Formats: sequence, C-alpha cells, structure tokens
Amino acid sequence: MLDIVVPYWGDPSRLLATVASVLAQSDPRWTLTVVDDAYPDPTASNHLRAMDDPRVRYVRNETNLGLAGNFRRCLELATNELVVFPGCDDLLGPDYVATVSGAAEQFPQATVVQPGVRVVDSDGNPVSTSVDTVKKWLEPRGVRRLAGESAVVGLMRGNWLYWPSLTFRREAVAAVGFREGFGVVMDLALVVDLLAAGGSLLRVPEVCFTYRRHPSSASAEAAVDGTRFAEERRYYSLAAAQASRLGWSRAARAARLHATSRAHAVALLPTAVRSGNRAAVGEMVRHAVGPTR
Repeated sequence: MLDIVVPYWGDPSRLLATVASVLAQSDPRWTLTVVDDAYPDPTASNHLRAMDDPRVRYVRNETNLGLAGNFRRCLELATNELVVFPGCDDLLGPDYVATVSGAAEQFPQATVVQPGVRVVDSDGNPVSTSVDTVKKWLEPRGVRRLAGESAVVGLMRGNWLYWPSLTFRREAVAAVGFREGFGVVMDLALVVDLLAAGGSLLRVPEVCFTYRRHPSSASAEAAVDGTRFAEERRYYSLAAAQASRLGWSRAARAARLHATSRAHAVALLPTAVRSGNRAAVGEMVRHAVGPTR
C-alpha cells in the first residue's frame, strides 16, 4: 500500500484537482490523507469532510505548523510501507501508484523512487524553465539505481529530483527524519541523509506525475528574496562535513562547489538588482562566489 499524504495550504480548487487525480488511479493500493495546516478558507475542508470514501482521510492542524512542521506531521500520520508527499497543486497521473509500487517491488533495495515528471505552469500549460532544463540534463537516463558516494556527488552537483513526486520507504524516512532548521532544502537533505545511511535512489523513466511550477511557490519566493541561497549555503556546508566524515572526498568537494546552485544565484541576480532588494543581491553574490567551509 502507498500512503499519499498531501500537506495543504493554498488554492482549494487545486487541492481538489489533486484529490481527483488520486481517486482516478488505475491501481487501488493507496490511501490518501490531506493535512490541512489551518488554512482559513473552509472550501476544501467542507468538501473533504463530506466525502464518503474510506480511503480518504482529512486532518486539520489546530495551529499553523509552517512548511517544515507540516511535512513532519505528514510523516507522523503515514502508516503504510510506501509514502509520497505530493504538493497540494500537483497531479498524479492515472498510473502513478502502479508505476512506483511496481518499481518498489522490482527493486526492494531502493529507498526512494523518482518517476518521470511533466512540468506545467500555474495555468496548467506545459513549461520548461531553465531550472527544468538543467534537471533534465543532470538526471540519469533509463532505469537506474544509484547509491553511495556517486549518488551524492550527482545531487551535490545539481539536484535533479522533483521532491513532490518521490515515493519513499516510510520506515527509512522515519529512521532518518527531516533535518531541523531547514525549509526549502529539507527535501535534498532528506535524500542525502538516506543515501548516507546506506539507502539507494531508483530513477524510472515512465512519466506519471505532473509538477506545477509557479512564481508564488515557497521555493520560488525564497529564491527571489535570497533566503533560499542563505539556507542552501548553510546546508552545503553541513553536507560537505557529512561526506568528509564518511570518507567521501568527491562528495565533499562537490558539496563545497555546489556548481548549479551557484549558477542559479547568478541567473537570478539581475532580477534582484532590478527589484532594488539589496539584501537579496548580497545573498546571491555571497552564494555565487563565496567559499563553503
């Protein structure tokens, strides 16, 4: 069984589209939990509470836990062997459950499964941003199981994963947990921690997930105001130290360099300059050219 646990905060119509995509799965081996982080609009709440489907559960946090806190709550509520945390505006293709469950069965050593992903903009139109182009260039081809230092080297050079589409072995994630003190890069930190603990990452090419990329997302806003890069710089420093402790010298070097992350800061620098946000400009410059200890 696959736990589909959706952290919710945002447009209720998009969440309901996410729910509909789950209900349309060709493989019935799933349960759905929506974790409402105290969103003020009751539309989604009213709809989900009225659903007469034992596979669907609605949970509302008493207070707003924030991005990282709600993900931890989602993990606490998962009980099945496999778990995925799709965004509340993403869509699962009809064969998502069949694809990731089949891959997990075929490769029982795999801790994380990354299926093929289709990217759309805020209106649902296919889009390929510069970030997505780089991800496509970095990702392995075909069915590949990646583990150990070589897998971490690849992710430190550039994070080619699409976090909301990843299916995890729940017990492995529960054993590692989300790192404290991180928000927009907690996804990368979790995967690296799983690999450092001896897990492996399986990439399968079948496209069965639709990822929505839009400028109002938490990660996009954090990139524009520079806070994302301050957090990334702090994380890459920790990742370099973690790799060094494991004797993974190539991974430590890749973490200190974090080449595509620096390039991302350079690419956004003109936007920050035009906005007149001096703090953002400073963060981007420090990230682009500063050392990682």
